[in-house]
Amino acid sequence: MLRSLLLLCFLSLSARAATPGVARELFGRAADGTTIDAYTLTNANGATARIITYGAIIADLRMPDRNGQFVGVVKPAVFSEENYGKGFPQAAIVVGRVINRIGGARFTLNGRDYPLAANSGPNHIHGGKKNYARVLWKAQPAESRDGPAVKLTYLSVDGEEGYPGNLTATVVYTLTAANTLRIDYSATTDKPTPVNLSNHAYFNLAGQGDVRGHPVEVNAALYTPSDDALIPTGEIARVDGTPLDFRQPMPLGARADQLKRLRYDNNWVLDRREPNTLIAAARVSDPASGRVLEVWSTAPAVQIYTSLLAGPQADPTTGFYCFETQHFPDSVNKAHFPSTILNPGETYRTTTEFRFSVAK
Repeated sequence: MLRSLLLLCFLSLSARAATPGVARELFGRAADGTTIDAYTLTNANGATARIITYGAIIADLRMPDRNGQFVGVVKPAVFSEENYGKGFPQAAIVVGRVINRIGGARFTLNGRDYPLAANSGPNHIHGGKKNYARVLWKAQPAESRDGPAVKLTYLSVDGEEGYPGNLTATVVYTLTAANTLRIDYSATTDKPTPVNLSNHAYFNLAGQGDVRGHPVEVNAALYTPSDDALIPTGEIARVDGTPLDFRQPMPLGARADQLKRLRYDNNWVLDRREPNTLIAAARVSDPASGRVLEVWSTAPAVQIYTSLLAGPQADPTTGFYCFETQHFPDSVNKAHFPSTILNPGETYRTTTEFRFSVAK
């Protein structure tokens, strides 16, 4: 009997073990001739991250639960002409040149006014109508001591979406042996320009279903209040006494009745002592599966965006949470916010790690 149990355990462990590496395959070919490739990163634990060249999207990310069962923990990108035409809605896209909102869809830099696409009412959001989510990136496997990796590069030409300068953006995804998906962003430019790159992954540690009971913790005592259009007022306020106080773990839906829009869509200012260092930004867990996600970043802030939490329009079967590590929204129009301006000769760099583990 004991021998049989040991054999079953051995077979189970063997089934989970995998050979680390990067595999390239065709993701899809659109009617307009666009060919999209997929690069699947696999670590020794059997965790996988599938990255596609369209939008530098995390098309699938699979992590184990406490019983070793794998599910996709981001909303997947599935190829179809309809999904391609819509830009793979709710996919884990890389957003650029500037994530989040710019008030009035314009900014002034070095005495020159730059109008941008007004694609969120009178304001600009997520880099414009096309931005970096609906373009092809050049990709190749990357060298990394930490695990399989893929490097993606995109040249955003001078004037694209209204932004100045030819900007070369690079994103490197690495899947480590510790079940961490690390994203290293970098960029260079030939003209001064704002840059604020991030990923808009829709996470659900259960794979699907209601997330209101998932405890969330955010390493932030401050946030940036915003107006009805979600443009920061310029104030930096404390979270004390607000539904944004997640300094201690709190179920995501615990304060749903206090939210104006029935969802979180707010920018938290991370508690950090030194700029550009990797610190814990947020933590979320799924009590049922045991999966835990810790978000670490070198960015100064994190925007948390969630599904509807309550009310007649709520759909508890499609719950999610986004952790967009970033500079503050509308920083280019707020001189007292940390600057997002990149100058020629400089290199923009930021890193975010999605660290997965299991609570026993």
